[in-house]
Amino acid sequence: MKLALPEGPFKAYLFDCDGTIADSMPLHYLAWHEALAEQGCDFPERLFYEWGGMPVLEIISSLNRQQGLEMDVEAVAHRKENLYYEYLPRLTAVPEVLEVIKSAHGTLPFAVVSGSTRESVTASLNVLHLLDKFDTLVCAGDYTRSKPDPEGFLLGAERLGVPPASCLVFEDTAMGIQAATAAGMASVKVLQPWERKQKNQDLSCA
Repeated sequence: MKLALPEGPFKAYLFDCDGTIADSMPLHYLAWHEALAEQGCDFPERLFYEWGGMPVLEIISSLNRQQGLEMDVEAVAHRKENLYYEYLPRLTAVPEVLEVIKSAHGTLPFAVVSGSTRESVTASLNVLHLLDKFDTLVCAGDYTRSKPDPEGFLLGAERLGVPPASCLVFEDTAMGIQAATAAGMASVKVLQPWERKQKNQDLSCA
């Protein structure tokens, strides 16, 4: 299943990581569920996907406010990241995005713009043997306003030396698409795991 790309020409591709390059969202949710259960915190899967692209520390702080908890934000973030690393050997790439990366690499500069930590993004890309494909990584801590704010994407374009209007963004979340639009960038919506499964079922029944 190929991605339908808008007409260019584009001078750079900017990719979200989790759920876009790496089919990692189910693994991240497992790590979140286990880490938060230890704290007596509930994190519904629906909410997890709605908050896709939100930095780890911001997620924990938001859950604290929502549920009247006082979780140690740094400690829970560290625990969640360690659990994710335990699940990493199961990681695979999103096939249609991998195809774009392989076909366009070397012709355009690439950036990753993610709400995850640099350590998490680097670990995921290393497992997928894709780290060397990217000219820059923009991760949590590199910018102050998370998606749907455009700051991360604008920083990625700046680092690549490409005007925002000449960038194409690949994203799997509504907040990510909103951030790309706010940055003045065209975007491609990458289907999330259940959406890909449903589409494949629909195609097999057609």
